[in-house]
Amino acid sequence: MVLVILKGTVIREKLHAVDSVVNIVVDGSYIATIQGAAMKALVLEEKGKLSLRDIALNQTMGPNDVRIAIHTVGICGSDVHYYTHGGIGPFIVKEPMVLGHEASGTITALGEKVKHLRLGDRVCMEPGVPDPNSRASKLGLYNVDPAVSFWATPPIHGCLMPAVTHPAAYTFKIPDNISFAEAAMVEPLAVGVQAAQKALIKPGDVAVVLGAGPIGMMVALAALASGCSRVIISDVAQPKLDIIGNYAGIETVNIRNKKLAEYVAETTDGWGADVVFEASGVPAAIRDVANLVCPGGTCVMVGMPVEPVALDLVGLQVKEATLKTVFRYANVYDRAINLMASGKIDLKPLISETFSFADSIAAFERAAEGRPTDVKLQIRVG
Repeated sequence: MVLVILKGTVIREKLHAVDSVVNIVVDGSYIATIQGAAMKALVLEEKGKLSLRDIALNQTMGPNDVRIAIHTVGICGSDVHYYTHGGIGPFIVKEPMVLGHEASGTITALGEKVKHLRLGDRVCMEPGVPDPNSRASKLGLYNVDPAVSFWATPPIHGCLMPAVTHPAAYTFKIPDNISFAEAAMVEPLAVGVQAAQKALIKPGDVAVVLGAGPIGMMVALAALASGCSRVIISDVAQPKLDIIGNYAGIETVNIRNKKLAEYVAETTDGWGADVVFEASGVPAAIRDVANLVCPGGTCVMVGMPVEPVALDLVGLQVKEATLKTVFRYANVYDRAINLMASGKIDLKPLISETFSFADSIAAFERAAEGRPTDVKLQIRVG
């Protein structure tokens, strides 16, 4: 079956049979093949084993769904952890799973009830879909809904394949001045925006971010865009500090050479930081937050340690500091896109290298190396 899409025409199409095959053609140019039975994808077969092969997937589209030709997918640390360790906490890879959850693409088909999107729209997708009737969702906390279905979290397949079906409610149009590559970074930026919202940043606040990995960098940029006058970020990897240190308003501290608490004290007249974001998940860093925050300040825990860790609770109590936590994000995708579109956040310097879909396995092998000069590796599918 060939679905021909003419310029400016909206095709509302639904696949019923999982063994149907639809070739998407726009203005005479082939875009993608939608296969209910099988589609080439990057599959994590088991711990340490990847394959780029056909996999049987049900891509049936409902009335509130859209179909998207995938363009770019970013490699997240969780993807790499599933590859190298076979699981994260209770989420264990027990059967082959398609990887990838940071994605952008183009809408190729619309469900009959979808009104706010159009054929050909360039979009990015929020990878977590909750149960809209759950108690968490009704409270606006859909990110902590126990029933959430999140791409590339066992047993849910990810999006590293030519096309996906996704709920329109979690699909966001991107403006013309945001590239597909940048749009695929909205997902990690959303974590930073969520953290900045939780911190209730006031204009002129001084913030500290522990950890200059991709998420730490996103948190730092979101904090600046949210009104912080200065952001101090620490790590042990100097190349990463050099990259994020190129942004105006961000100061870097290599804790191999300088104690972070000393630097914060020296540069805040001994008062401390208004906001401390822990984005490393490292036990020693978590213990240190009480030494960094000012009296009455706020600590936001973003990093996720592998094991339970010690926390200096008394150190926080004597300052009456507020402790908050972050798990993914909720209701911030549009905010992240707006910050990028306005120029307040520029993520282009954080894209380290882009691989072809055919080189997806090599891309993951590179990501697993953990090179200190790499921030975000991406795979161009379309």
